[in-house]
Formats: sequence, C-alpha cells, structure tokens
Amino acid sequence: MTSFKRISDAGNLTGKVALVRVDFNVPMENGLVTDDTRLRAAVDTVQSLRTAGAKVALLAHFGRPKGERVAEMSLAPIAGAFAKVLGANVSFVADCKGEHVKKAIADLQPAGVILLENTRFYKGEEAGDLDLAKEIAALGDLFVNDAFSAAHRRHVTTAVLADLLPAYAGINMEEELTALDKALGNPERPVMAIVGGAKVSSKIDLLKNLVTKVDALAIGGGMANTFLFGRGHSVGKSLCERDLMETAKEIEAIAKASGCDIILPRDVVVAKEFKAHAAHRVCGLDEVADDEMILDAGPQSVAILAAAMDVAKTVVWNGPLGAFELEPFDKATVSAAKAAAARAKSGKLIAVAGGGDTVAAMHHAGVADDLTFISTAGGAFLEWMEGKQLPGVEALRR
Repeated sequence: MTSFKRISDAGNLTGKVALVRVDFNVPMENGLVTDDTRLRAAVDTVQSLRTAGAKVALLAHFGRPKGERVAEMSLAPIAGAFAKVLGANVSFVADCKGEHVKKAIADLQPAGVILLENTRFYKGEEAGDLDLAKEIAALGDLFVNDAFSAAHRRHVTTAVLADLLPAYAGINMEEELTALDKALGNPERPVMAIVGGAKVSSKIDLLKNLVTKVDALAIGGGMANTFLFGRGHSVGKSLCERDLMETAKEIEAIAKASGCDIILPRDVVVAKEFKAHAAHRVCGLDEVADDEMILDAGPQSVAILAAAMDVAKTVVWNGPLGAFELEPFDKATVSAAKAAAARAKSGKLIAVAGGGDTVAAMHHAGVADDLTFISTAGGAFLEWMEGKQLPGVEALRR
C-alpha cells in the first residue's frame, strides 16, 4: 500500500496548476459550516503546494445533487470557511469545467487558491465519464487526491483524472494510507481487531476478511448478540439477526481454520427499555430474561479486552461495543477506548480506529488525540477493512 506517488515526487511545481480533490462534504446549518474537521484536514496539502509555487484548484462534492444544480448544495459558502481555516484568500467559481473556469484559474497568482463548484452537479462525475474527466483535466497540470473518504468510488475526480494527469497522494491521503498499512497491510503482530455496531448483515465481508488477517477478533454491539445466539445463549428481546446464525457460525469456522481467536462478551448490561438511564443490571450470558435487551458489554468483558490489548501490538477498531449514545450504556466503549488509548500513548500499541460511529465514540470517550490514528472516512475505511481495492488509491500507485 505504501508504493503510491507523493507530492514530493512531483518535481518543480512553480506556476503549475494542481487540481486537488478534497473532502469538503461538511456539516452545514443555515449556510454555515458547523464542523470544520474536514477543512482543516486539507490545509497541509494546500499549503505544501502553495509553498512550492503552484496554483491550487480545489475539487469537491457536497451532498447528493444527482447530477443537477441544487442551490443549497453549492460549495460557495465553503470557500469563505476554508479561507478562515487556511489563513489565505480562497476564491470561488460556480463551475468545475469550461473556458471561464480556466480563465479564473489563469488569473490566480502563484500560490493562489480557488474552489470549484460541486463536481456532482454533473451526472458524469459519479459515472466516471471520460469526456467530463478530459474537460476537468484540461484545467490543470497535475492531479492530487487528498480525499481518502471518497477513494472507494471510481468517480471522475477520485480516480479517472489520475488516468489523464500525473497523479499524487495529498498529505492527508498519505497519512491515511501509511496508518492503514501499519494496521493491516504490514502490521506489527499480534494484531487484534475490534468490530462493533448493530448488525452482522452490514459487516459480513469485513468479518470474513478480518478473521483471515488478524490474530484476535473482538465482536461487540448488537452484532455480538447474533454470535451469542449462534452459540446457544439467550438474548431476550435484544437486537439479533437470528436468520444469520449460520453465517455467524461460518465466520467462526473460518476464524478457527485461520488461527484467529474470536472474543465475545462474557457478561452483559441489560435493560427492559431502550432509553438513556433506563433501569439496568449486569448479568451473565445465560441470565438474560425474555423481556430484557442487551445494551452493552459488562465489566468482565472489558477486562478481557484490555488483557487482549496487553498481548497485541496492533489494534484496528470499527464500531462501538454497545448503545454508546445512551448513558450509561456507553461504559464498555469508553472503558475499552481509554484502555487502547493509554497503551497507544505509552508506545505499547499501534491503535487505528475508523468509521463514523467509531470516530464519534472515540471523541465521546475523550481519547481521539491519544490513538495512533483515527480515520474520518466511513465507506472507504470499511471497504479497506473488507480487503477490497479502492479505485482512488489504486490510481495513485507507482
């Protein structure tokens, strides 16, 4: 995975136009950006190109306009927000192809930055249309992809441009790929994966891939209930995909054949209502009443996870261990996250986490800055964990 081209490989960039794919699909409210995390993630790449004397033309999407011009999905308000984060002027042009766009870029001074309009206003973007790619490619001299979050799609601005222009990974992309390579590509062993979330059905490919690559797989959240049910334990009225019991058994069989240890909860936190601060209790696996639901892993289960982390050299984490959005059913996720963070901070563990709920859970636990790396990419992170090739990454290989 590390054999991709970097900006440092691009040579002299003075006066060159860099088309930079960024992820500016940020939360907005009343025309204002409410979370600038993704804007800040693009700064290092943009500043690196500006320092090298390049003109920077930013390509991004926002929302799902489905090939139509949707006023509320214009990137115009984001230009000002990014300018504040960057500490430099960012102009805007209400299109992403054509002679008027080319002129707007030509009018930039070296180190100037311009944000082009939402690439998804064109149907050809998501279709990977070559004609659209040629029109956009005509605007620049090189292509830089800094949007790992969209790398699992073969869109014009995530992959096809790399067929038409010299293509390089941006700094954020580079950091992401390097961290992921350390987690699963060429990890320090033993490797432990923690996978949580609601349903097995959404992560079948992920689980089948992981058990062939890691030394231990801890399963939590609602999906653990399906495995527990498959082992003959009562799960009451918990979320449980009973129709996937055989799939769970198949995954366990693959794990056994691959030498991967499956770690499931040994004790659980149950309640009769799915709400914050509902009356609850900790019980053993065979003590769940018919009218109770499992909402979190218990303290014994967390202790087992922490002990497994003491053996592991690398941990890759996706998904919470319980209904972490409802107190007190966040305890297992928070405690395990703190255990991973403490070991990572002391240099005993490489801890990489990713996926939407996972990022939120790590911030909730207050450990986001202590893990080795947190990926903000959702679908791309999952497809990478599933062992799939990502078109936007493959296009950058040497």
